[in-house]
Amino acid sequence: MAISNDSRTPAEGIIIKESKRSSLVEDSKAQIDASVVQELKDKLRGSTVLTPASQGYAESIKRWSDAVEKRAGIVVYVASAEDISTCILFCRQHSIDFAVCGGKHSSSGASSSEGGLVIDLGLMRGVKVDPQTKTLRVQGGCIWKDVDEAAAPYGLAMVGGTVNHTGVGGLTLGGGYGWLSGRHGLTVDCLLEVEIILADGSIKRASKTQYADLFWAVCGAGHSFGAVSEFVFQAHDQAHDIWAGQIVFDPAQNLGAIVAFANHLAVVTNGDSGMAMALGPPPFLPGPGIVTTLFYNGPSSEAEELFKPLLDLPAIKKEYGMRPYATMNSILNFAVEYGGRKCTKGASAITPLSPLFVENLLQDLALFHQKVPHCRRTMINIEIFSPEKWCSVPRDATSFFNRGRYQNVVIGPYWEDAQYDAVCRGWARNIAQKFRTEIDWRREFFADQTANQDIREYGNYDGIGANSHVIFGSNYTRLVEIKARYDPDDIFNKDYAFTTAAKAAAPAPTEPAPPFAAAQVPARGLTHATIDGAAPSNRASALSVGFDDPAAVFVDDADEIATTTELQPVQNGADQRVAGGGNVILDVPMMETTHGEMIDTIG
Repeated sequence: MAISNDSRTPAEGIIIKESKRSSLVEDSKAQIDASVVQELKDKLRGSTVLTPASQGYAESIKRWSDAVEKRAGIVVYVASAEDISTCILFCRQHSIDFAVCGGKHSSSGASSSEGGLVIDLGLMRGVKVDPQTKTLRVQGGCIWKDVDEAAAPYGLAMVGGTVNHTGVGGLTLGGGYGWLSGRHGLTVDCLLEVEIILADGSIKRASKTQYADLFWAVCGAGHSFGAVSEFVFQAHDQAHDIWAGQIVFDPAQNLGAIVAFANHLAVVTNGDSGMAMALGPPPFLPGPGIVTTLFYNGPSSEAEELFKPLLDLPAIKKEYGMRPYATMNSILNFAVEYGGRKCTKGASAITPLSPLFVENLLQDLALFHQKVPHCRRTMINIEIFSPEKWCSVPRDATSFFNRGRYQNVVIGPYWEDAQYDAVCRGWARNIAQKFRTEIDWRREFFADQTANQDIREYGNYDGIGANSHVIFGSNYTRLVEIKARYDPDDIFNKDYAFTTAAKAAAPAPTEPAPPFAAAQVPARGLTHATIDGAAPSNRASALSVGFDDPAAVFVDDADEIATTTELQPVQNGADQRVAGGGNVILDVPMMETTHGEMIDTIG
């Protein structure tokens, strides 16, 4: 390994590891010689290598979210599975951190590397359609637009998310829900085979009949097991157009009716219809609104009869009609384009939804707009699909565990200034916690049978580090075993953490407490704990904690804290001790449950 420690000029920005470890996550400050970059170029066949001095480098490190853009030391636009293998072995030889990217849609930073090497599949975007077998061979760098448009002329379609500039690889390897999931299940349920490059550089084809254990892991946790250069999907007949539309509502006028229809659709849908109910402000409303995106895989007469209760409501804007399915996945693109700072956090919801609960979410959005500048594109999107098809597949049939009779939620804060990164991510965590609290409340106090199931969350929607035990449930232990077989050194480490078998056998930890709701007060120090500003709508603008012990209060990851004693700003993940007595006010709107009960924030 050629580490620069003399007068030679290192390649700008390249960071390597000082030593090889079982996990190659943390970067060092050592730099690699330019000669080693040339060594990589000499080994590759047909791929393009960029460094920070190269033309096109700035574009190569752009990501869907500016908040996770990192300055890679090398970007390789690979042209083949063999060159992907070469890059992996090169990084292992020189202890260089690396990441693999396709659509670059992750908001977790998993497709980027600070100072390391990025294997960019963006030039591998070929799609081959076999009309006889109705299968699609899709290269690893494709986005769903590529697949939709290639399949359409043959009267075929695939389950491919709800936004067509999402990468095929990232969505598929994490499970994959889409507009067709109600009828055809998950993307991984349609996956037949992958070509995957493993940690040792070997190139394998995995399916249910070869390397079946690896294929099982790939179907839900694939990011952690290798770089996939090709997917083979079973496509589905889609010869006719679909009906779709969007309606923008002012919730002050008809919130109850909108929620009632969402609950109705969840009951009556046969898998050919779906709806996304996005809470967030359209540009022409002063406060949060509701945008419903509607889908029906059939003729307009049937669709308009089904959606009539919504279509008849007074609305700010209505657009609907027939369109080719290939365009359906573009209908939400305008709301989630590349650029700007953003992240996503997953949650789950059970139906029937409570109008009061949805009203509280809208109030949370309004308060968030007041606290964070330029965040009005923020949304909370609740999906309504039939779960019957994906629930027909056992949870242990693939590594993907999030199969249940509940709905997915994606929480997506948008902002512009990096100083609000921790605030916005923390807000998203707390909104997710509110969904969890709603489920717990309904199970424990109302004996709601819908809540009495093992409810998880969709890992692809989590851009801020969900617990792997939460995502994979009882499949976690087997994933650890397979990880030890195919990637014992954990070089594919940018997504989920799979620890040793001994740790996996231990009881799964509970999900971490939400970061804004983390005031911990020893019993001997607590004098009072109240929710200030409680109202009939169950809002709480602040949690007031009184204490009489100078060392009583610790605050974790609060975004904005005012106190009668001196308290320094709290950094993300850091504990801050408060000296002296007095009151601590955590100005955090999401400290309470939807029913006025305080989340477990006081120890």
